[in-house]
Amino acid sequence: MSYGTGTLVADESTLAERVASGVVGLNVLSVILGVAAVFKWTEVDSEFFGVTLFNVYGASLVLAGAGVVALGLASRADLVDTAPDRSAGLLTGGLFGLVGVVAGGLFASQTLGLGAVGWVPAALLVGVGVAAATVLPREDVGSTLPAGGLSVLVGALLLLDVITPAWEWAPQGFSATFTGPVAGPVLTIFAGLVSAWAAAKAYEGFGTRGRQAGAYLLVGMNAFAMLGVLLLLILFVAGKGWSRMVEGIKFGLFTEPAFWFHAPVLDRWVIFEIPGVWFYWPFTMNGYSLSQDVMNGVLPSIVGTVWLVIGAVLFAVPLGVGAAVFLTEYAEQGGFTRVVEIATNGLWSTPSIVYGLFGYAFLVPRLGNTTSLLAGQLVLGFMLLPLVLITSREAIMTVPDEYRDASAALGVSQWETIKSVVVPAAMPGVITGVILGVGRIAGETAPILLVATGNLRATGGPQVLSSFQFTSSPPFVANPALLDSISALPYKLYATITAGVVSSDPAFGWATALVLLVVVLSFYAIGIASRIYFRRKLEQ
Repeated sequence: MSYGTGTLVADESTLAERVASGVVGLNVLSVILGVAAVFKWTEVDSEFFGVTLFNVYGASLVLAGAGVVALGLASRADLVDTAPDRSAGLLTGGLFGLVGVVAGGLFASQTLGLGAVGWVPAALLVGVGVAAATVLPREDVGSTLPAGGLSVLVGALLLLDVITPAWEWAPQGFSATFTGPVAGPVLTIFAGLVSAWAAAKAYEGFGTRGRQAGAYLLVGMNAFAMLGVLLLLILFVAGKGWSRMVEGIKFGLFTEPAFWFHAPVLDRWVIFEIPGVWFYWPFTMNGYSLSQDVMNGVLPSIVGTVWLVIGAVLFAVPLGVGAAVFLTEYAEQGGFTRVVEIATNGLWSTPSIVYGLFGYAFLVPRLGNTTSLLAGQLVLGFMLLPLVLITSREAIMTVPDEYRDASAALGVSQWETIKSVVVPAAMPGVITGVILGVGRIAGETAPILLVATGNLRATGGPQVLSSFQFTSSPPFVANPALLDSISALPYKLYATITAGVVSSDPAFGWATALVLLVVVLSFYAIGIASRIYFRRKLEQ
């Protein structure tokens, strides 16, 4: 008889797991549909097999909510094998109580028309009631009933056409107006996440494993959401600027003289030719042009942005890594290092416009009293320096002391140990900091607007490498290109979008934004490849 009872419990548990997984899948689908509507990938008045999108939202939420409630009640009645705690916890109760306060307050103030004297107690009463219904019962009931009830409530509002695509709500005392195309998907996303969390806890039988499963679900969906936002950003900008960016691209084959060869049999010189491919991309290979026959491009801005980043990296990385080595390996850990740590954290969080004002007031007067590439490189280098110092220190501190002790046991000096052991081991972490910093400085507009940019109608980029020349006076080397104003992609994008300085065509601005995005992602790719290289070299 006991064997049969055990089999029954196992079968019921398997059924509960299937229901829980089905509820999680249904909620994830609801969240995806809600996100698609928020970002207008689908129209809110579209239909699926003759059913409106809002009714799909409502039906999925009602089914998911009912499933969550059933799972909680089945666990409470010991129909399935679970291990719930005595309570869902104060944190869970507080969060559900907050939802109750907001819902109760809005209903009392906006629907019933109560004043502050009436709706505040009503909101608190509802919030306390929901919190008590969450905290006082056992965990299986306290986690599922509020979550399932919220899902059923939102689903009912959508199914009963209380909230429709044509719905609008202008709350009293607020200047905002909430519309159905926004409120419906947002409520669906929120209720779907809460219901999915409760179903994930039920799938693992509540308790510690259930809380872990719920947390993993929310963290995983958050990670996918971040990737989705990045993908959305790229696709949105690409959709706006792709056609303009690739307009006029041409390529083909040609033969190019390789070398001359004297053929005695023919008694003459002949040309050996090799096949080649020519490529022309107007938007990235042209500068500004007054001719109607030549397409405007952003080549000067691309070259200027690249040189700004290269100069900032060459300035900040050696100083940052050197300072990190000194503070970690040589300086005594005490008040001085704590002050430096606080200062670097403060500098990294300083707004970029402050760096720009510093460069405008201090660097520009000392570098010819005009905007210049060198001033922009130094300002961006100052912005990059704190992050390089912070991440380099952290990376060096993670190098095991056994490496240092083993090197010292072999009679190697401290400097040789740092140079040959510590810094190479910390290099992947250092490069990670540089990647993060470059991603910030490459897109900065305010600092370079004040200290670096000049002619937006430039036809060519700065010729930095070919402008070096020797002089008869110190420092015996000069480079006029470093002291000239430049054009950079962030500022050109700003000028194009806001004032139409370069082009009155909005597509030109979107194409410029797409090029800037590609340039920044290219820097990321170079940094990631470098980090992988040093990590593999370290593992050899």
